[in-house]
Amino acid sequence: MLVLSRKVGDRIHIGPDVAITIVKISGGTVRIGVEAPPHMAIVRDELKESIEREINAAIQPVTDITT
Repeated sequence: MLVLSRKVGDRIHIGPDVAITIVKISGGTVRIGVEAPPHMAIVRDELKESIEREINAAIQPVTDITT
């Protein structure tokens, strides 16, 4: 993991297509802006975990089928 100190307005580039901008720092919260191509999904970690759980639940084989 790379850990950086940045100020409001500073940018970080990830590869040629992704840029992260520090938009606001207030107390213990940092607001960031992410610029990325439309085909690249940007998902918060807590949502990613929730989405993965839903996908796994949806693909579980059905074992109790009443006919």
